[in-house]
Amino acid sequence: MKGRVAVIGGGPAGMMAAWTLAPSVQVVLYEQGRSLGRKFLVAGEGGLNLTNRASGPALVQGYSPIGFMRPYVEDFGSEELREWLKQLGIPTYVGSSGRVFPDRGIKPVEVLNAIRTALLERGVRVHLQHRFVGFDERGAPVMESAGVKAAVEAEAVMFALGGASWSVTGSDGAWLPHFAALGVATLPFRPSNCGVEVALGGSLGAHAGKPLKNVAVSVGEVRARGEFTITAYGLEGNVIYPLVPFIREALHRDRAAWLEVDLKPDLTEERIQQRVQDTAWKERAAALRLDRPSMAFFKAFTPVHRYLDGNCWANDLKHVRVPVTALRSVEEAISTVGGIALSEVDQDLSLRAHPSFFVAGEMLDTDAPTGGFLLQGAFAMGRAAANGILARLQLGRQY
Repeated sequence: MKGRVAVIGGGPAGMMAAWTLAPSVQVVLYEQGRSLGRKFLVAGEGGLNLTNRASGPALVQGYSPIGFMRPYVEDFGSEELREWLKQLGIPTYVGSSGRVFPDRGIKPVEVLNAIRTALLERGVRVHLQHRFVGFDERGAPVMESAGVKAAVEAEAVMFALGGASWSVTGSDGAWLPHFAALGVATLPFRPSNCGVEVALGGSLGAHAGKPLKNVAVSVGEVRARGEFTITAYGLEGNVIYPLVPFIREALHRDRAAWLEVDLKPDLTEERIQQRVQDTAWKERAAALRLDRPSMAFFKAFTPVHRYLDGNCWANDLKHVRVPVTALRSVEEAISTVGGIALSEVDQDLSLRAHPSFFVAGEMLDTDAPTGGFLLQGAFAMGRAAANGILARLQLGRQY
């Protein structure tokens, strides 16, 4: 079987799709930037979190909607991704938090170079600085490079254009109206895995940039543990990001959302009471090992009379209520939701109204937390879309 397939978008989903397709078809990979995987590299600046050691149901639970994402991450999960990277010369290790990284000493650019080399070795033709600018009158994708526009000629096209966050990497969501004009139902982009805006009372603003570690944060019945950082606008960090979907829903539904912070999740109320009982006010923080940022946070969101009354601390330290006024912008978010509505997509990731077009990655209205789930999902969907294309070409289906 030989045919020509275009992959538009050189991020994780696009690169995986091109690699999967290349042994069977001629692949042309278009990327609007000067290099492949720019957002991939930006994400790796603080340590390239490739996937998560979770597997099976534990991995699937990280995605929303679970039913939509289940077949892709079950077919190509964390173990399969790590094995693929190992084949490319990138061994990995599991960190203490369950996140998976390249072996120590391997830089993000080396991971990207290994994938790029594998693509070229498989015969993938890579066209850089080619930007998708819409569809022509026949419905064919149009690419622009150096001011010249040309329609893509291919038996199938796989789009992996990303979402709308971190536009400096090319992930600007500018493709959305082009698909809407084609008759594909789309949803506006909204932030995910982002900070939350909170009115910082008292002296809390003076602690901007400082973390509160080993805390638990709840939104309704949903609870997460980790740490957050006080910022000039509010809070951000790995304990906040998994809660953003629930905060976003509450803000949309009620125009208000509340975080409940447990500053001492490893201590019961009884144990806290024992430690502060019969202690002077200035000794309570030391008795509970609360640092200055934690004390400032506690004070900012606790009524003064309760803050001064040691008998209230056992309850209040475990139930600090924090009002959230907004999420941070799409531009600042690590990822976005919105894009192409899932009702438009078949299980093989083809568009129902345009079956020669396949879509994957952050273009789709799916969600996942940080911790390796985002990249894992993109790689898995890229592979699934490529297999969907191969299955259709093998069957000789007419588009």
